[in-house]
Order: sequence, then structure tokens, then C-alpha cells
Amino acid sequence: MVTIRRTISLLVLSLALTSASTRVELPKDALDVANPEFQSQSYHTISRLRRLSVEFFAQYQNITISDLAQDLYRDKNIRLPTTDDWRCLADLKTLAKDVSDRKLWALRMIDSWGTLPSGILYGNLIDLGNFDECLGIDHSVTSAHNVQGKYCLSKLQLAPSISTFLALKTAVCFPASCSAAHMDMMLRRLLQNLLSIELNPEVPLVNEATCKTADRAPYDALTIFTIVVLSILCVLMVLSTVYDYLICQDEQPLNKWVKAFSARANSRVLFRLVAPRSNPNVIECLHGIRVLSFIWVVYGHVYLVAIFAPNMNYVKLDTWRRSPYSMLLQHATYSVDTFFFLSGLLMVVIALRAMERTKGKLNVSLMILHRYLRLTPVLAMAIIVYMTILPRMGDGPLFGKVNFDDFSKCKDTWYWTLLYVQNYATKQICLGHSWYLAVDMQLYIIAPILLIALYRWKSKAVAGILATMLLLAACLFSIMVIEDVSLIATSEEAMEKIYFSTHTRASPYLIGILFGYFLHVNRGKSFKLSPVAVILGWLTSLALLFSCLFAVYVYAVDAEKPPIVEEAFYLTLSRIAWPLGLCWVVFACMHGYGGLANSFLSSPLWQPLSKLSYSAYIFHMFMESLNAGITRTSTYFSNYQVMLRFWGDFGFTMLLAFAVYILIEAPFGNLESLLLPTKMPSPPLPAEKQSKEAPVERTASAPPLENKTPLSA
Repeated sequence: MVTIRRTISLLVLSLALTSASTRVELPKDALDVANPEFQSQSYHTISRLRRLSVEFFAQYQNITISDLAQDLYRDKNIRLPTTDDWRCLADLKTLAKDVSDRKLWALRMIDSWGTLPSGILYGNLIDLGNFDECLGIDHSVTSAHNVQGKYCLSKLQLAPSISTFLALKTAVCFPASCSAAHMDMMLRRLLQNLLSIELNPEVPLVNEATCKTADRAPYDALTIFTIVVLSILCVLMVLSTVYDYLICQDEQPLNKWVKAFSARANSRVLFRLVAPRSNPNVIECLHGIRVLSFIWVVYGHVYLVAIFAPNMNYVKLDTWRRSPYSMLLQHATYSVDTFFFLSGLLMVVIALRAMERTKGKLNVSLMILHRYLRLTPVLAMAIIVYMTILPRMGDGPLFGKVNFDDFSKCKDTWYWTLLYVQNYATKQICLGHSWYLAVDMQLYIIAPILLIALYRWKSKAVAGILATMLLLAACLFSIMVIEDVSLIATSEEAMEKIYFSTHTRASPYLIGILFGYFLHVNRGKSFKLSPVAVILGWLTSLALLFSCLFAVYVYAVDAEKPPIVEEAFYLTLSRIAWPLGLCWVVFACMHGYGGLANSFLSSPLWQPLSKLSYSAYIFHMFMESLNAGITRTSTYFSNYQVMLRFWGDFGFTMLLAFAVYILIEAPFGNLESLLLPTKMPSPPLPAEKQSKEAPVERTASAPPLENKTPLSA
């Protein structure tokens, strides 16, 4: 998954054309691009092309087959025209004639073209034209033949040294019978005549991948299967809910199998609020920490989508990247460490109490099976929904291209995701944000060894876990320094070696285990701290957290990359410092030293959102990709505009998460509770259940929500 830092680095390099003041070291062959004189000449040249559609039909008013049958291949050999060439030629002749006759359908085709955008020197590099006007064209020529519109984005790269990201893009609309190769050849010849320049033949002006028509592919077997499965789940939910609401009264017991699918019963569990301090063993602040971290993730992803959007003010991105506020988004990856920390903490707190009741016995296979069955139904459904439903939910000139993840990769790598090994097994991760699930599952499989060690050897096991954490931190540091792998100047290699890999992400999880063990051995103990100690605790915690966020800000201001040794120290230590700062926050909230922070984080209002957070995380990219893909016009990038987009994405994400919870997560969790043994050492439960001393029991009416909320940036 692409990080914010990676995207910003790309943009900084790209903006050399329009920002002569950008202090970025450019390649030698690109130095002339940053020259103001070069910019002026380029701007003067391209400003002549604003009426591209008019120029096109002026040149090709009397189009012949020679305009289509030559130069289609790079070897420049003349070939005989094909049936497709003749069909395209006939439609273009019809179009040219009707343009001269001012027929409405032909004028609409011209009208739907984009122009070369205004504000190019401000970073407005794309004109999307009118997507719907082009695709809405369906002119009947004969009873057996219609001329339909075909929308494509043409890309004009005036100099080889300019980044392809900076290439000017404008919409063109042709008859659907014409291929991208036809369009490319005609536009190339037109631009060479107008600009008197030789365009790079290796870079196509029009690519078939950017073209769209009104035709839609028929439903394939997988799409039909997805619709059938979702329909069956909806029917089961509706019938169970109707039976629960109309036939069974509240005082009558409801059949456990019906109750498993009842939206009424599952909603009661979802919206059941536990009053603060109603149970002394409950860590109430974890709900707030979980939801805020999830919001942080969604907010960070909204910024990524906004950066890839067709912004009309790209030059402002460099200013934004240098601002202190941007550090909160560029380092949103610490939400990942937050959830590794919470996973380790809750796993130890629950499992050790269960082991005390069973005298050290731990059913490892049952724990792992339970974990797998709780995570996988939502994930499996998400894979096929992203593959089949999302492409049919909307359309637009950038649909499927604005998001930073290619969901079509799932066709080849879905099984690695369901095995939770995608972070090591493949470079083409299905659902890029699912990498966290793989890391968390792998750590969870290893965790029983640490649990047994803590139960039997106590302080010696603590020392061993601490030593393991330091060794893994040293491993991360060594990889970065020896192999010169930088996460700030992100590459695919860096993501694979130090971002997705379990052995480099384990430190927060292990700290969570150690802190959970501390809470376990000191449960029921009252800590009396002096005001000075409390103030020092908060100052230390805040210093650790803010150091992680702003330690490299000085390099961001200067648009520089820190030396690899400094970056290695920063990344290695920050993955330890962040969870250590959270340790105090949790400790202070538990023992009455949280003040306003505890009042905020422990509010019961967080509880429903916390229970929905797993489904919301899995499907939040669905809403972000959909909302970004239906963009029809250029956008304006600013913090306030992104905030507006965030609330829309977040609101619809939570509505979708509620539907997923009612249809999939809660019913399958209930079925798992009915089919598996009801008493066993358990993975982490929600805050209202996570610390009860009684044996962990599951019923169909109250399925526990594990700490399975995977969050990443």
C-alpha cells in the first residue's frame, strides 16, 4: 500500500515544472524543465491548443482511409486497412458531415471534449470534459448501426524529462468503433502539425485503458455468486428479524439459530452501552483509542485519495507537505502501532486469566480456529465484493484509477489473503489494507508460546520477551542501514522489507504483551501517585508521542531526506516510543489519573463505533474508491475540502459497516459461538467483556467482538 510520504515525494519531484522554487534535486536530464524560460516556452506552446476539438475536425473534415491505415505500428510500415479501420472511417465521416450540418448529436460529441485546462502554471493539469455527455451519444445511422460515444483521456507529454504524472491530460470523444490506436495516430499527427514538434512514439497519447463506453460487460459467474450469497443473507436476516419482532415477545426465548441472524437481536448487542465504572475490571478507554485510531486511518486515506484526484492547484501540495499539520497525516501509520499494542495487551489480559482458571492449560488450536473463523467471513466477502460489486456501483472518467489500490489483483492472489500470509507470499496483495490482518494473525499464532512462558516463568519470560523485542528492533535497524532501505523515500522494496513484514512490526505488539502482563499481575492494586509523578507521566507520554510525529519535521520543511542512519534510528525507536507513550495513557485512565482524557476516551458513545470498527476498516476503501471514482470535474485541494470529503466518506462507511455487521459479522460470529465449545481461553473481547473473571461464555445473542480491528495508513 502506498503511503502518504511516498505520494508526496513523487509530487515534489513532479512539480519541478511548475514550481521553480522547489528545492528538490532533479535528474540531470530534467534540469531544463525547472528552468523558468523553459516553462514559459512550454506554456506558450501548449496554450495554442485550447480548442483541440475544433482543430481536430478542421484538419480531418475530409478524412480518408490513409489517415487511419498508416503509422499504426511503430515500425512505420504501411499496412492494408482492416474492417475496424473502415468502420471507424465511416463513423468519422458521418460525424464530420453532421458537425458541418450542425446536428445536435455531433455537436455534443465535440462539446464533450476537454480543453487544455486553465491554470496550468498553478498545477491544473487535467480537463475531464463531459463524461456523461460523451457516453450518452447513441446516434442511429441505420436500423442496424448506431454511432456511440467513446470517452478517453489523452495524455500530452511535451518533454521526455517531464514526469508522466505531470503530463497534460484532456478528454476526447470519438465514435466507439475507433480504437485507441486510431485516436492516438490522428491526435499525434494533429499535434505535430500544430506544434511543429516530434512527439515521443514510445508514449501513447491515448491508451485503451483510459477509454470507456456505455456498454457494460455481462455479469460473470463470480458476480452472480456474490449477488446470490448477499441475497440469501438478506433473506435470512429479514425473516429472522420479522420472526423476532412479530412472533416472539421480549419475555419469550428466541430460537438460538433464528437469533443468530436477527437484526433486532444483533442491534441490541451493538448498541448496548455499558456505563463507565460499572465494572472495575473494564478498560473503558480502549474503545475511544480504537475509534480515534480508525478515524485517523480513514482521514489519512482520504488525503491520499485527494492527492491523486484531479486537483487544479497541485503547486500548493508542496506548501502543504511542509506544514506541521501535514505531519499528522504523513505519520498516520502510527495507528498501526496503536492496534498492534492493543492486540498484544488484550490478548494477554484475557488469556492469562483464562489460564489461571484452567491451571495453565491453553487450547492453542481452538484459539487459532476461533480467531480464523471470526476474521475470515467478512474478509472473504470483502474480496469478492471489491472485485465484482464495486466496479458496477458507479462510473466516471477516473473510476478505478483515483484510488491507490488495484483490486483486480485479487483474481490472482485472493487465496494468500485468506491464508493470512500475503505480506510475505506475494507482491500483489489483494486488498492492500489487509496486510495488517496477516501480520496480526502471524503474531497471534506465535503468542501462545509467550503466554505459556509468562504463566510458567514470569519475570524470566518478561526478560526474554524484552530481549526479543530489542533483537527485532536491531534487525529493523540493520536492514535499513546495510541495505540502504528508506521508508521516507518509499519504494516497493521498502514496503516489503520494513513495512509489511511481521518481524519488523512486532515491537508494539510485544510491548502490549509486556504491559498486559503488568496489568495482569497488578490487577486490583491501587496505585497512589503524587501530583508531580502524574504530571511527569503525562509530560513523558506526550513527549514520546509528539516526538514520533514531529522528529523529522525539520527535513520535511527543507524537502530533504534524512541520512539513512538517522532515519533508521528514528523508525526503530519510534516503533518502541509510540506504544510506550500509550502505556501511560491507558494506565492513567485506569487508575484515575486520566482527567479529561479519560472522560473523553471512556465515553460510552464510542462503544457502538468500536464494535463496528472491523467491518468499517475492511470496507472503508470501498466507499473511498467509489466516491473518488465518480468525480466528474477538477477539484481543489485544501485541508477544509478534504475534511468535507472525509465526513462524507466516514458517514457512508459506518452505514455500510452496520449493514456488513448485521448481514455477515454478527451472524457468523453467532454461528461460530454455537458450533464451537463455549468455554475456552479466548482472544480479546470488547471493553465491556474483556476483563470479567467468570469463564468466557459465548451465546448467540451476545457475540463478542475481538480486538480484530486492523488499522493501517
